Amino acid sequence: MTTEMMLLILVIVAGAYMAWNIGANDVANAMGTSVGSGALTLKQAVIIAAVLEFSGAFFFGSHVSETIQKGIIDANIFTNPMIVVYGMLSALLSAGIWLQIASYYGWPVSTTHSIVGALVGFGAAVGGIEAVYWENVAFIATSWIISPFLGGLLSYGIFNMLRRYVFYAPHPVEAAKKITPPLVFFVLFTLCMVMLYERQNNTKIDLNMMEVLGLSAAAGGMGFLISKLCLKRVKQPYLKHKSQAEYHPEVSNQLEKAKRHLLQVQAASRDVVQYQVTELLDEIDRLTESLKRKEETGRESAEYALVEKIFGYLQIVSACLMAFAHGANDVANAIGPLAAAISILTTGAISEQSAIPTWILTLGGIGIVIGLATWGWRVIETIGKKITELTPTRGFSAEFGAAATILIASRLGMPISTTHTLVGSVIGVGLARGIEALDLRTTRHIVISWAITVPAGALITILLFFPIKALFQ
Repeated sequence: MTTEMMLLILVIVAGAYMAWNIGANDVANAMGTSVGSGALTLKQAVIIAAVLEFSGAFFFGSHVSETIQKGIIDANIFTNPMIVVYGMLSALLSAGIWLQIASYYGWPVSTTHSIVGALVGFGAAVGGIEAVYWENVAFIATSWIISPFLGGLLSYGIFNMLRRYVFYAPHPVEAAKKITPPLVFFVLFTLCMVMLYERQNNTKIDLNMMEVLGLSAAAGGMGFLISKLCLKRVKQPYLKHKSQAEYHPEVSNQLEKAKRHLLQVQAASRDVVQYQVTELLDEIDRLTESLKRKEETGRESAEYALVEKIFGYLQIVSACLMAFAHGANDVANAIGPLAAAISILTTGAISEQSAIPTWILTLGGIGIVIGLATWGWRVIETIGKKITELTPTRGFSAEFGAAATILIASRLGMPISTTHTLVGSVIGVGLARGIEALDLRTTRHIVISWAITVPAGALITILLFFPIKALFQ
């Protein structure tokens, strides 16, 4: 077996390993809010992500990848193409190892930051400190602050809006029926924009900005009409309880009749009998008031449960679109080093851009699905349960806030991390209920893992690069 063939096999294996870890960490945190809120079971989340992540990667994934990712390192330092192959192999293994460590502990970290850290380590190992564009690295690092802050702020506002206009309304179900169709429009519009805006110049079908806006508005409008029709079937809930007879209106009527008879007895009686009848009348008043409170509380609980059910369906829609958008936007970027290494091994030359073959997108999609199905539960548990308690309305607020943040930041050219944005959004929803609603210990561990992702990726790459280079030279 030739050296080139051995390297080709190794980079393919490393790419599959990287894709597996993307599924275990990056995709898992995207589905975590839906599982944590109870809108989806873990099995349902895996099936949905399997279909939509793979479809997004395969049909809408970028077919062109920057070999030197986003200007992290100076391309002019590479005089020997095989050095780049060793570097990309080291970067894939490094990012995969770090993601696996993070997934084991349930830390949601950024795949992009893992790759950036790995490439920084490669550039520093090959060309020295001056070979790295540190200003670009610093610009990317600002997303550690921008992403969670914006995501948290928007999600905080969205959840408070739902509490004010739905949960605090006199009739929460009717309020939810009014607000849901416009929300469906904005959810579909925003998520379609997130998916199509970044891909408008990198897909098989090129789209200009007006076409992106038109398609997103059409998807939103269709969702608006469908949700409007579906919500017409939703009726005000009626109590269904084992002890329903206790709250039945007839009970109150009979108590009123008894009270009228006792009032007549009270008027006709004297001394001890009159005192005892008065006690009975007071007891009837207390019982009537108690039954009234139970009826109101039960009806409120039934209404709130129906509101959460409505938003559960809405959250499933947002989770599906987030999964599809993630597959379309992030998969090719993560497997870019694999495409770069294969391009060099097959052409013998370094290219600023390299085509990503369909089979690589397929490999990435399959690896992601397997990673989510096998180890994804660890990160899902952190996002869905350990940061703060989630319900469908809270989970929806976090997902929609994250999607809106990604769109706004992308449009303004600000550095953004999908993972950091989503985690920040979950924290924002928790803060809307008070600081005590957050698990500060889990939050602290997540922030620390973010801070060490880039240096960890760089260090592991350096430790791997020189042994790999020595082995094949």
